[in-house]
Amino acid sequence: MTLLSLIIALLVEQVRPLPVQQFVIGPLKRLSAVLVQRFNDGRASHGRIAWLLVVGGGTLACALLHFLLWGLHPLIAFAFNVVVLYLTMGFRHESHFFTDIHLALRMGELDRARSLLAEWRGGQYHETSSSEIARLSIEQALVAAHRNVFGVAFWFVILPGASGAVMYRLARFLDEEWGMRSDAEFGEFGRCAAQMFGIIDWLPVRLTAASFSVVGDFEDAVACWRTQAMLWPDKGSAILLASGGGALGVRLGMPVHISGEIVERPEIGVGDEADVDSMQSTIGLVWRALVVCLLLLALLGIAGWVGG
Repeated sequence: MTLLSLIIALLVEQVRPLPVQQFVIGPLKRLSAVLVQRFNDGRASHGRIAWLLVVGGGTLACALLHFLLWGLHPLIAFAFNVVVLYLTMGFRHESHFFTDIHLALRMGELDRARSLLAEWRGGQYHETSSSEIARLSIEQALVAAHRNVFGVAFWFVILPGASGAVMYRLARFLDEEWGMRSDAEFGEFGRCAAQMFGIIDWLPVRLTAASFSVVGDFEDAVACWRTQAMLWPDKGSAILLASGGGALGVRLGMPVHISGEIVERPEIGVGDEADVDSMQSTIGLVWRALVVCLLLLALLGIAGWVGG
């Protein structure tokens, strides 16, 4: 049932992408605004309470609802899990930007590629070269694939029903909404969100990086992971980018033109300069890694069924 739920949710999401802003991000932003208004006095302790109300409450409510629906009929609980996965994954929402940028670069439409990248990542890229666009797109795609698919799927498998998927999605949202804020007015309210997402994502991010290594150039991926991950400020993203760059045989990071400035970044990955062909390879890497994970889950299910 777990594997089937994942496959159906992925297929439905590919055929009919969810309007994430309307059905997920919008409601969560409104909830976040209410909690910040009521709880944020600049202290980390109140941020912890608010985080527990959202993530802990949402996870517990989803688990209880799953058990209630299972008591009515397993098929109802199964359908509920598929719906929740559909709401929490959102892979197609991110991947269509990557696909459109890839096509624009392939057609030589550099201005359109810059516009799409700005819409996807934020910022301005008027002076960004085609190689820089390819590099930034690959980086964004590797991290997005983990956070929209692999991380959600990991916790869906671990916790009962779809509660793990809800926990991961809510924790990720609060990290982006609260944990990444450093302005004085917000204070220490977001510290718990950043710390807790780091804990929740610690193992999934390493398993995703390992899957990239297995389906790509294993030796280079592991070498980059071991020697370069500490160079990047965001440790979770660093592991994904180092292993992904090594697996693809492409250099990521490095200085890029963003919003009229040259942003200095360490080199990560190894091999060739990023281009349209390496973007195509990235698509293959992500899908191969996903297939391997689904096959592994299927084998574990078979082993459990035979052992039982």
